Amino acid sequence: MIKKIIFIASAVILIGVSIYIIYINSHLKPHENLDVPYEEVNKGVIDIEVEAVKSITENISSPIEIAALIKEMGVPFNRDFLAPTDYVSNYSTNYAQAFALGVFSADLGYLNMYNKTGSVIDYLTTIKNLADAINVGQYFDFATLKRLASNSSNVDSLKYISVHSFNQIDQNLRQRKRGNLSALIIAGAWLEGIYITIQVSKIKPDPKLLEKIGEQKIILSDLMTLLASYAKDPIFKNYVNEFNSIKAKFDEVQITYEQGEPVTVVENGMMTVVQKDRSIVHITTQQLNDISQTVELIRNRLIRQ
Repeated sequence: MIKKIIFIASAVILIGVSIYIIYINSHLKPHENLDVPYEEVNKGVIDIEVEAVKSITENISSPIEIAALIKEMGVPFNRDFLAPTDYVSNYSTNYAQAFALGVFSADLGYLNMYNKTGSVIDYLTTIKNLADAINVGQYFDFATLKRLASNSSNVDSLKYISVHSFNQIDQNLRQRKRGNLSALIIAGAWLEGIYITIQVSKIKPDPKLLEKIGEQKIILSDLMTLLASYAKDPIFKNYVNEFNSIKAKFDEVQITYEQGEPVTVVENGMMTVVQKDRSIVHITTQQLNDISQTVELIRNRLIRQ
């Protein structure tokens, strides 16, 4: 499966403390490298290969690519789409804190896209508190991040610090056998990303936006494999069950693939042949409504836990 590199403003890749560089699959297909069947992985905790997890997270980041599309569509910023930061005091477990960290990371990507500097600082502070709560706050230089976030010309520096921070956090969590928290951060980011997308689609049901929503069926399938690897934990299983409810609605969406002509491109000084396949999403109004209602219900329930 060939991937096209797209640079987008995002905060989805596990703890987005600012605008991230995201690699997304422009012609999404089911994950080909994760050879653990969903049914098997759901029986207990499975140690998924790091490269497989990396590939999953790259695809999962795609909902926040829509932030750029939203702005291009001329849809105005709406703070009501974001999770309120005043819920943070309610998150008393590491599970809830990690999940919320992903949610607020996605919100931060949306804020950055619209250059909402004042709110960015608020969300950075919230993210810091959550990161400290799960003992990974030491990997963020929040003083520098706050300073850089106040000036849009510092985007490249923010990208570097953000990606570097995540790599350290993910490595630390896995070394301490806390990969379940990384999985919840990813899940929170994905859910908030699709939630924002759905809210915008109600205002402006653009075909490109609706297609992006439908494509989440593929991404969610990979996400469920990652989450299910920790389903043996009774508390974690609650998250798996919630996301399974969303997956059941996405399962109704039909996606077909159309093979394109190979194109020669130059990457890093080397000539590469890229197969230009494309996915075609078939989603009905009823399916979209069912997905919207389920996503909103579960998202609102989880951020208030």
